Parts: sequence; structure tokens; C-alpha cells
Amino acid sequence: MSEVPEVRPPVVTPVRVIIAVCLLAPFVAMLWVGSYAKTDPEFIGIPFFYWYQMLWVLLSTALTMTAYKLWQRDQRARKGGAGK
Repeated sequence: MSEVPEVRPPVVTPVRVIIAVCLLAPFVAMLWVGSYAKTDPEFIGIPFFYWYQMLWVLLSTALTMTAYKLWQRDQRARKGGAGK
């Protein structure tokens, strides 16, 4: 018979919670339309509604990159710790 691989339960660590927050923050910010559905304050003549969304494009990029780097570090730590 073939050997059944050991199934480990998922591990919730503080790093993984931070990763989840980094990935969920842009969704929450964009889905909560009532918080930014206004025209004031304007930024260089651009209504708040538009520049707020453009700002979240940049923030989302930074948060996604942070989550990716944290995930890579977490995976390296798990692989390094599994061999010991």
C-alpha cells in the first residue's frame, strides 16, 4: 500500500495574521464606499472620491508586496525548522 502523507492542521502565527490584514485592508477600504463618497477635500483640483481610490492603488501595491515578502520569510522559516 502507498504511504499516506501526514496531514498537519493549518498553523496560525502572528506573521500570517499580519499577511491577512495586509491583503484584506484594500478590500475593506474600497468596499466601504460611504467613507469616501464625497468631493471634499480636493487634492490639486481632483475630488476626494478619485484621489482616494488612486492612493489605494499605491497602498495596495505596497501591502501586497509586504505580504509576499512576509510569506516568503515564513515559508523559509518553516522549511528550515522542519528539517531539525
